[in-house]
Amino acid sequence: MIEQLVEQIEARFADLEAQMSDPAVISDRARYAEVGREYRELQPASELGARWRTLRDDLEGARELLAEGEDAEMRQVVEEAPAQLEALEEEIRLAMVERDPNDAKNVIVEIRAGTGGDEAALFAGDLYKMLTRYAERRGYSVENLSQSPAEVGGFKEVTFAVKGDGAYSVFKYEGGTHRVQRVPKTESQGRIHTSTATVAVLPEAEEVDLQIDPNDLQIDVYRSSGPGGQSVNTTDSAVRITHRPTGVVVSMQDEKSQLQNREKAMRVLRARLLEREIAEQQAKIASERRAQVGTGERSEKIRTYNFPQDRVTDHRVKLTVSGVDRVLNGELDEFTEALSSEEKRRRLETQTAETA
Repeated sequence: MIEQLVEQIEARFADLEAQMSDPAVISDRARYAEVGREYRELQPASELGARWRTLRDDLEGARELLAEGEDAEMRQVVEEAPAQLEALEEEIRLAMVERDPNDAKNVIVEIRAGTGGDEAALFAGDLYKMLTRYAERRGYSVENLSQSPAEVGGFKEVTFAVKGDGAYSVFKYEGGTHRVQRVPKTESQGRIHTSTATVAVLPEAEEVDLQIDPNDLQIDVYRSSGPGGQSVNTTDSAVRITHRPTGVVVSMQDEKSQLQNREKAMRVLRARLLEREIAEQQAKIASERRAQVGTGERSEKIRTYNFPQDRVTDHRVKLTVSGVDRVLNGELDEFTEALSSEEKRRRLETQTAETA
């Protein structure tokens, strides 16, 4: 079984390598980009397959030599290689698990202050810094779409886009309710408070991903307003779009141009509608939301940031790391890797069950 899988990986990888140097492919930008994307995705599995072949050949050679006479080094290979081969085979299967079709997309991230009053707004600001810094560390670009700052600092809510190849594959694990435990700056008694903020991570939808009937939209324009209701400008530049069939409402007022606000609102609306569509599809396929690691169950407390104990715990994979400040500075790779591995294992279990 694993031999056939490795052969398939090798054949496909060789084919992709050949296509990467084919002038006909190189001259077609869209095709070249698609081949390059598949090549990069398959490369880890190809490298694992090569390691598996080498180790298997070493084991067969060691067994032949041992048949001719005792050799301590060969004996060690024969004893250790089977377990190493088994681990490699599991890695290869996980590497070949079918990807989430949205993984390559850009994302729209919405952060909202939850329970905890002013402290929740400050925490929402901390999460904004954490996620935007993480995006920059990963080489992605960030585009702010809308902000509703809180008077004490932080945000009541903030929406931004993260752009780059595979952004959704990284940021989808941040969707859910984040919880912080710390002593607020306004707390004179030194008591620890618990506050929350919700993060929604939406794959950004292109127009080809879903069709929106213009007749289903109610578009209202009004004057932008700042804190205290003061007029920001004297034109009706703010836009509110309501999708009548679903009741989804998106408002945008950060730009001075009505057209720019409308374009941003449509991007967020498409992302929210795509998320609804994906959730409906997944609900039909999976009887448990548990099978969808990190896809944004907002009622679920996914992670706790405990300042007194200087630790962060992700409750989905039972992973605890030290250094709250380090994590809030955008060092999230440990969580992303653990959650990605867990998602692959679940997908592998599902695929295995479906083919059994």
